[in-house]
Amino acid sequence: MKFNIACPATGCQKVIEIEDEKQLLHFYDKRMAQEVEGDVLGDDWKGYIFRISGGNDKQGFPMMQGVMLNHRCRLLLQKGSKCYRPRKAGERKRKSVRGCIVSHDLAVLNLVIIKKGEKDVEGLTDEKSAKPRRLGPKRANNIRKLFNLSKKDDVRDAIVRRKIEKDGKKDCFKAPKIQRLITPARLQRKLKWKAERRHRWEKSRAAAKEYNDLVAERLREERERRQSYKEKRRSLSRKMSEKKAAAASK
Repeated sequence: MKFNIACPATGCQKVIEIEDEKQLLHFYDKRMAQEVEGDVLGDDWKGYIFRISGGNDKQGFPMMQGVMLNHRCRLLLQKGSKCYRPRKAGERKRKSVRGCIVSHDLAVLNLVIIKKGEKDVEGLTDEKSAKPRRLGPKRANNIRKLFNLSKKDDVRDAIVRRKIEKDGKKDCFKAPKIQRLITPARLQRKLKWKAERRHRWEKSRAAAKEYNDLVAERLREERERRQSYKEKRRSLSRKMSEKKAAAASK
């Protein structure tokens, strides 16, 4: 089985192959997101702690978090599901995925270093092989977290800029567009939206009140019309009965 080990601190990855079944037994029946001590892989990994982040079987089917199986199964997936990208709106598809439990059927197991051990591993955790981040964070909160800024500090002053060098031209700098940046214009826009929502609510409330008053007026007029009609019928029938009684008495 191959182990694809990633080190977030240096941005490097390393693939090692282990065929010793005694070492692999420590990984079997473990689930994704569980932690495993690196001592089981040998003295070079003493003190390391890994987190299982996924894997693929020999046919290339990926492990899926939340599927409590150690073998392959077919699931009906839709938009938002892992291991599936819909091509049409509303499309669903039954696809084969592997459960989140590690078994001997896996060809590659992905591990992430959570804690560094005593020794550096060449090509993975040593400083020489470290790959500096080409781009800095883009979201405002992530910039604050990186430079330990408060909410009152302006994140636009702390953004990471890249220097672009061109032959025969003046050097220029590039910076990402900050996402979720709260500016006075943004706050003013939110107040405007809030006022527009309230204006629409008041307008619809006044229109509903006017409509309800009009319906009540129509019902009252209809009630009065029916009442007057009934009174006319009663008076007419009373007159007819009086005429009949007078004719009978004669």
